[in-house]
Amino acid sequence: MHELSIVTHVAKSLDELAEENELSKIGSVTLQVGEVSGIITDYFVECWDYFKKKHPLLKESVLKLETIKAVTFCENCKKEYETVKYGRTCPYCGSEHTYLITGNECIIKEIEAE
Repeated sequence: MHELSIVTHVAKSLDELAEENELSKIGSVTLQVGEVSGIITDYFVECWDYFKKKHPLLKESVLKLETIKAVTFCENCKKEYETVKYGRTCPYCGSEHTYLITGNECIIKEIEAE
């Protein structure tokens, strides 16, 4: 389960941000998670809830998750398409010369803090 290591990394980033901005408490964290990032959001929330109990800065925080749609670009026909629906093969020209544009991220979008 790599979700706990991601939660730990996010917490470290929030600790640094809190120190830079003299924050004592984080009320909520909004994360954007790519739909093909490999993060299982249910596990992620469970890990967050477990981790925040032991982390004073996050103890009362609420985690909000937003999904980033996965979009793939075809190098042959220069079109974009839904990755989850069509996979690696372009639905327009059948090419496999494609690459992921979005959908693999995990980004701290917003925090509410004091």
